[in-house]
Amino acid sequence: MAAKAIEVSGLHKSYGSHEAVRGVDLVVDEGDVFALLGPNGAGKTTTVEILEGHRHRSSGTVSVLDHDPGKGEPTYKQRIGIVLQETGVERYLTVAEAVDLYRGYYPNPLGVDEVIEIVGLTDKRDERIVKLSGGQQRRLDVAVGLAGDPDLLFLDEPTTGFDPSARRGAWEMIRNLKSLGKTVLLTTHYMDEAQALADRVAIIAAGKIIAEGPPDGLLQTADTITTIRFVKPSAELPPAISYRTTETGFCEISTSEPVAILNELTGWAIQNSVDLAGLSVARPTLEDVYLQLVRASEKGKDQ
Repeated sequence: MAAKAIEVSGLHKSYGSHEAVRGVDLVVDEGDVFALLGPNGAGKTTTVEILEGHRHRSSGTVSVLDHDPGKGEPTYKQRIGIVLQETGVERYLTVAEAVDLYRGYYPNPLGVDEVIEIVGLTDKRDERIVKLSGGQQRRLDVAVGLAGDPDLLFLDEPTTGFDPSARRGAWEMIRNLKSLGKTVLLTTHYMDEAQALADRVAIIAAGKIIAEGPPDGLLQTADTITTIRFVKPSAELPPAISYRTTETGFCEISTSEPVAILNELTGWAIQNSVDLAGLSVARPTLEDVYLQLVRASEKGKDQ
């Protein structure tokens, strides 16, 4: 069995009468990328800040790298890296100077050029930070978090505001961290990002974990509704096929029995020489599962 990087049991955090975290249980294996997902106000940030040691819990047990982060031990802080949404690095330093500055805070840091290579900024080594693109600056934020050679890296919304190309580059960087044996705890609002990167995912809503497991496993727990989509033909569809028409002129069929529906639909199309232009079949995504679970949680809370 893999060693545990994070073990949380019965975690609670209250602010006066408001209970932000209500009995969270989490286990993260060493070397995994673990994604924590949840809407704003769900308790996600509070949970992560407790794990980082920046916020004290009200009750429960927390072990991160065999340390209690609430004790603020220097030996614990030396083993973690934290990448916030914004990092206040002096903008007129070069990339190499910034990495070297943060290396100085740790007893056994990585080499400057090694860190820069990991995050893909080798060709920007001597560039001043002020001249970097947004994606390159985010890579530098990760370099700062890696400078001390942490065993565990906390990544907070690492690709917010990125264009698709920059996001894919950041994904490759995170995969590089995993290949180095680093454990990564990732928070993100992008479901495709979690599905592409995470070994395991936890969804938090109203201060509780409402689902946890591998992304593919969570897909299996959802209502398995398949969406069949095609351009609306001029001929009338068979009465037995229930569909809705989108604003863009597509027919959409939602069904838990896609094979039977497709058999009837394509058989009808062949028999009547109808072209089902743009025909596509889509299984639920992690975003569909996420929305379904969060809505069910909110509905249960209101009842």
